[in-house]
Amino acid sequence: MEEFLQNLTNLVGSINGFVWGPYFLIPLLCGSGVFFTLRLRGVQLTKFGMGWQRLFGNFSLKGEKAGKHGMSSFQAVATAIAAQVGTGNLVGAMTALVMGGPGAIFWMWLAAFAGMATNFAEACIAQVYKTKDDSGQTVGGPAYYISRGLGNTGFSKFLAAFFAVAIILALGFMGNMVQANSISDAFLNAFSVPAWITGVVLAVIAGIIFLGGVKRIASVTEKVVPVMAIVYIFVGLIVIIINAHNIPEMFSMIFKGAFNPRSVWGGALGFGMGRAARYGIARGLFSNEAGMGSTPHAHAVATVDHPVEQGVLGIVAVFIDTFIVLNITVFTVLSAGIIKFENGQPVMKGIQLVQEAFSQHLFGHTFGYLFIAICLFFFAFSTIIGWYYFGETNIRYLFGKKGLIPYQILVVAFIFLGSLLKIDLVWELVDFFNGIMVIPNLLGLLLLSGTVVAVLKDYNSGKPYDANNYLKK
Repeated sequence: MEEFLQNLTNLVGSINGFVWGPYFLIPLLCGSGVFFTLRLRGVQLTKFGMGWQRLFGNFSLKGEKAGKHGMSSFQAVATAIAAQVGTGNLVGAMTALVMGGPGAIFWMWLAAFAGMATNFAEACIAQVYKTKDDSGQTVGGPAYYISRGLGNTGFSKFLAAFFAVAIILALGFMGNMVQANSISDAFLNAFSVPAWITGVVLAVIAGIIFLGGVKRIASVTEKVVPVMAIVYIFVGLIVIIINAHNIPEMFSMIFKGAFNPRSVWGGALGFGMGRAARYGIARGLFSNEAGMGSTPHAHAVATVDHPVEQGVLGIVAVFIDTFIVLNITVFTVLSAGIIKFENGQPVMKGIQLVQEAFSQHLFGHTFGYLFIAICLFFFAFSTIIGWYYFGETNIRYLFGKKGLIPYQILVVAFIFLGSLLKIDLVWELVDFFNGIMVIPNLLGLLLLSGTVVAVLKDYNSGKPYDANNYLKK
């Protein structure tokens, strides 16, 4: 059995090597970002200021209670960021850095810049095609804008159902297993807490939040996300400032490594620009989720007067994820100068690099490991909440309200199991289903790009918003 599972893991890993490689998803996602950047005339630049004005104008740690009508605009973007800012901002960033070199960060920035336009389009179109389910709950997301936006044909319904199944498996079940596993490993290493205890605590807390529905999910994310991000950014900046003398060399490595990876770290990496671009773009897109179809579920239910008002927050969400939180991780590690190689292999990798960067510069070894373990808990747990909600929306699409209780029970069980198991196969399956759900989402987005253009044009001209103007007759 063990040999079979290992062979299956290797097989899925090989498939993922193609799916997330330089010939499929990377050009598809980046190409879509470039397409929307051009077609929307650089919306991530022209509406960047508006996005921040709306973020701070709606900022609240205790906003209006969410309910069947949806969430506040801030609660929606907080839920989106909760899902985006996760283990990818710690572990994923280090994977890109070690496997692709410092130059991978440059390509990560480019992918995120293009992804800001894609995320704007996702948030806008999700607002246009949101609706109410059989229980009166406001819902929206790719399954809804694919089916409703493309005219409820047999083909559009197939695409929507395909997406719904893929995201439920990728995020609701398997994705939440690996997030729980990351938390249990961190607490075992930092506090010697047995994995089963962490699993029980996570399952109980998650179950309480899930049962509270959208009202409790919004209440948690609007409080946890701002505090989580601010604390991590503040402490990370302290480390970066301590190592400020290394900052010029750090940027030099990033820009040199983007086009000539052999010129950094004494040539220890031994590979070229293509690998730097591949790891930077793939890990960056995996972190900010632009184009993957996950965050539109949150943006869809925001109570705003016009879709563009939420679309601009989609721009800001990608910026916060990649250009702020993920950069804090990268700059902390690079400025600390702790990446070393022996025989062409990294001495440390993954979360250990982040822990060492904080440990060597803040209050000793113990503090760094404990601080990162706590940060990882909040990052990963907030992602669990966001991913559960995205899966719930698609359960509603496929089965209606009657599917919620079985889904909640299964997710809680998967969280507990994920805390206990070594789940290399599950990680590979998460990557696979994350990859295939991109296809129907981007296809729907591209086919509906004219609607996005029309919505933005109407907003810029001051035309009153009426969703009926954009619904397919």
